[in-house]
Amino acid sequence: MKKVIIITLSTIWLGLQVEAQNIRYISADEAVEIAISNNSNVKMAGWDTKIANANYHQTDAVFLPQITVGYTALSTNNPLNAFGFLLQQESVTAMDFDPAKLNNPGASQNYSTQVEAKLPLLNMDLIYARKGAKAQEEVYKYKAERTKEYIEFEVRKAYAGLQMSYQARNILQRSLDDVKQIHQSVSNFYDQGLVQKSDVLNAQVQVNTIEAALVKAESNIHNASDGLCLLMGQEANDKLYTTDSLVQEISLHQARELLSFRSDIMALNKAIDATGMLVKSSQMAFLPRINAFGSYGLNDSKAFKFRNDSYLVGINLSWTIFSGNQNRSKMKSAQFQRDRMQEELNLHIKKEQLELSKTKRDLNDAQIEINKQKLSVEQAGEALRILSNRHREGLASTTDLLMAQAQLSQQKLLLSQSIMSYNITEAYLNFLSKTNV
Repeated sequence: MKKVIIITLSTIWLGLQVEAQNIRYISADEAVEIAISNNSNVKMAGWDTKIANANYHQTDAVFLPQITVGYTALSTNNPLNAFGFLLQQESVTAMDFDPAKLNNPGASQNYSTQVEAKLPLLNMDLIYARKGAKAQEEVYKYKAERTKEYIEFEVRKAYAGLQMSYQARNILQRSLDDVKQIHQSVSNFYDQGLVQKSDVLNAQVQVNTIEAALVKAESNIHNASDGLCLLMGQEANDKLYTTDSLVQEISLHQARELLSFRSDIMALNKAIDATGMLVKSSQMAFLPRINAFGSYGLNDSKAFKFRNDSYLVGINLSWTIFSGNQNRSKMKSAQFQRDRMQEELNLHIKKEQLELSKTKRDLNDAQIEINKQKLSVEQAGEALRILSNRHREGLASTTDLLMAQAQLSQQKLLLSQSIMSYNITEAYLNFLSKTNV
């Protein structure tokens, strides 16, 4: 029996140690820092930026040459091609002009090594397309920055929710202690014949209700901690984070206006610039293109022999006079897309300005609500104190005392809820007024 007790206590102690190892304190700033490094949405935004950068460098071909190397083995009995092989191999003799041999050359082979190069000289449409690709890359850079700012807001929102979960548990725990004291006091009065059995039962019901709420509060803590883990890009694995106490966060930021330097607005501006470059690229497609080209070859009648070299160089000017209305329609499409993007930007700014004004009012309302709730907590506390004194003197009913205690707990929870709402609104206001400079 003694051995069983020792094993049981050891198991309990080990469980507590494991649980303690999985509990870790974290600050809001640390949570934001971890999320910025590990959050999946931030990572995907980073990959989008890298993809846009790779797309931009594809346009390096506007200035850099294109070089290809090839090796070709040919065999033919075609008289024209066979004589051409001799010319390429620089091996023509007087006997090769024999009409019988010209008409029936037999099988002839040519092994050719070819190096070809193309060098763009002037392609205005491609130059503007390159500028558009650069602007598109900057679009994704600003989008990635805005994604980080949004994840920061979401982390601070989740952190406030976790703080509220802990605060609710603490309030319920204190409430449970108070109700247990009331239950004990009522039980003593009942034993003395001073109160009814119903008073004892009402007190016990209140104890049961709060104990059930405490179980739910513990689950809420784990749920909120898991949500924070997800935002930080970490596996939950029964990991539990503890936080700072829930207090009202007063921002030190003074400027709370919607500025054109905000990341999402800058992204839309750069998108407009990109479509503008597409318009100019379409216009430049009506101009001629100038490119240089050259080739160098080695020809031999035997495989893997490299003799008899030759070269060819030149400059090509091409001008597409009419492309079946393709260039004109492409230019119109780019113009319409640019105008649409401009309208989207104007609408976005208007909506965000309205959202910013609304959030400012929400923050002011939250402050008023906090002030009212603080006063309500003081009044509920005083009411409970008076009723407790009257109950001890037999001048107040148990029901009134329990209602007063429940009212105090409810007001404390509402105050904590108001503070959490204020902090979330404050974080959202910072998100709306955040600039990239």
